[in-house]
Amino acid sequence: MGGLQEALDFIPRYTGLTPVTFFTVVALVMGIYYLITSLLPPAPVKTPVVLPLPPPIQLGEVTLEELAAYNGSDPQKPLLMAIKAQIYDVSQSRAFYGPGGPYALFAGKDASRALAKMSFEENDLTGDIEGLSPYELEALTDWEYKFMSKYVKVGVIKPSAPESVQKEAPTAESEAVKSEAPVESDAPVETETEKAVEPEPTAESEPAGEPVLVA
Repeated sequence: MGGLQEALDFIPRYTGLTPVTFFTVVALVMGIYYLITSLLPPAPVKTPVVLPLPPPIQLGEVTLEELAAYNGSDPQKPLLMAIKAQIYDVSQSRAFYGPGGPYALFAGKDASRALAKMSFEENDLTGDIEGLSPYELEALTDWEYKFMSKYVKVGVIKPSAPESVQKEAPTAESEAVKSEAPVESDAPVETETEKAVEPEPTAESEPAGEPVLVA
């Protein structure tokens, strides 16, 4: 009660009004304020302009190196990722797969193994699913169905030739070099010096002349 009485004594001391008059004036001011604000039109709310996404572009067969260009670093390009060599446009989920998103490291790659194992390790960011457990393969299938139902497939990853085949396959350049290589021969090669030096005829080698008649 002492605090309330001090507050009531404070009002006439600094305003010159009785407490009843003071609170009446405050109530009138607040009522007039709310009346005026209700008559004014509401302030326009600025909503962010969201541009529609461009339609997905079909890429056909692309290599892993070409797919890496669609990892979200270029905002003018679609955001792509692959599961089991099937490429999907995930641009509509840029908040998840784009730069700064929780799954940004999957973009521009075939992340089949990483998704199956729910791994963020660099060596799991590959399409190689060999050695996965049945549980991991089932998890990968669930991810594949999710992507098939939500995103548009825009291409496939071009299969790369095995390293053994690449090593064994001769190139056109090597064949041309082989065809131009000189053929070795066992026959002796006559040098320029041997050609230039010819043996001089001797007396023994001269043919016999006509017999000389003696008178």
